[in-house]
Amino acid sequence: MSSHVAYRHSPSHRSWWGLVPFGLAVAAAALIGGLGVAGTAGEYQSLDRPSWAPPSWLFGPVWTILYAMIAVAGWLVWRRAGWTTALTVYAVQLVLNAVWTPIFFGFGRYGLALLDIAVLWVLIGATVLLFRPVSRAAAWLLVPYWAWVTYAMALNAAIWHAN
Repeated sequence: MSSHVAYRHSPSHRSWWGLVPFGLAVAAAALIGGLGVAGTAGEYQSLDRPSWAPPSWLFGPVWTILYAMIAVAGWLVWRRAGWTTALTVYAVQLVLNAVWTPIFFGFGRYGLALLDIAVLWVLIGATVLLFRPVSRAAAWLLVPYWAWVTYAMALNAAIWHAN
């Protein structure tokens, strides 16, 4: 029985409750982003956008799935290793993620938003590399996010150039 207690409290078997702070952090990033786009659908539609730009309705469903994956990825790494440099980089990229939307939509600063998303892209890549030795699943959960941000960065650059 005592070995079971030690096993249950070991860092590699942290509780599902640990997912809550990761979910809240991601929800905060999503909320900031949501506030940043409130009432801007018309602005997005009025921009000179490339033909490969997605419709505005697509962003909500895509980001909902990606944010869930981001939260689980962070939690998986925390479960195995606790708070490490990898999670600090993860936290910084999450902040950059949160502020991109207000910069782009709220302030209409497309060039500054491009700088933000470029640094975000690098930090997502660093997070994937730092997560991989701790949890391959966590690293793979971030790959669709990294791919979407790659696409978003290209879209941001095209919009900045055209507008």
